[in-house]
Amino acid sequence: MRFISCHVIGSMTSRSRGVGGNAVIKEGSVTQRRAAATLGVFVIDRDGLQVLLILKRVITIIFLEKTRQVAPEMENRSTKGRVVIKDEWPGYSLKLFTYPEHYHEDVESVYIPHGVIMDRIERLARHIMEDISDQNIMVLCVLKGGYKFCCDLVEHIKAIGRSADKYLETRVEFIRLKSYLNDQSTEDLQIIGSQDLSFLRGKNVLIVEAIVDTGKTINALLKHVEAFEPKMVKVTALLVKRVPNMVENLPDYVGFEIPNRFVVGYALDYNEYFRDLNHICVISEVGKKKYKI
Repeated sequence: MRFISCHVIGSMTSRSRGVGGNAVIKEGSVTQRRAAATLGVFVIDRDGLQVLLILKRVITIIFLEKTRQVAPEMENRSTKGRVVIKDEWPGYSLKLFTYPEHYHEDVESVYIPHGVIMDRIERLARHIMEDISDQNIMVLCVLKGGYKFCCDLVEHIKAIGRSADKYLETRVEFIRLKSYLNDQSTEDLQIIGSQDLSFLRGKNVLIVEAIVDTGKTINALLKHVEAFEPKMVKVTALLVKRVPNMVENLPDYVGFEIPNRFVVGYALDYNEYFRDLNHICVISEVGKKKYKI
């Protein structure tokens, strides 16, 4: 297998042209050409066998260049930093990605591609392993939006432990919260199901939440959890949203800090729709009206 070159061509700032113009693969199969076109990059590969291995890294690099990583002076807001997405970030054109056809016109853009999400979760898993070391941990997954994040995070933690010969006993429990009506967060936090978390007593607890905005929900949950006297409590959130009266103390482990836009996908929903999207997308006004209750 001979790899010639892989490079991105076109303006990285031209929103009218997407990520970097049109995509071209030379000497690749039709399937591989379509895979490259999905991400909007130019790839030249003599045998057409390296393409899918390259694309994941390419799209991650493009994404991080077009957003930005947290500045060192801002890291006091989070123990391990986070990727900060600027207010003006429009997301990627839907034409560059595949998504369920039944959501045609219901989303505006792909805000965070699935491959970027997975890379960032792997980094969060490494930070958690560094802090917890060989201690056992009780993972408390906040349903429903957090189930995919939790699943992928735990799998990465297990994989890292195996490669480092460190066994971290991980037990997962679930709690379901409801605080949203349509696209608005409400003051009413509902814990659905059993509120008895006595099994957390004396345990190292990691709360896994998909998204934190005002922080009222996660702070209320923290108080509820701490009433059962766990040994330690850490919080990880895939997304933290910049909103008025944003929570001062961010979760211990944050994937992305995003502008105040309503996002769906990767198990995040709008009235129970959009959980089946792999990417995190911005919902359109059409989608809001269609699925409003």
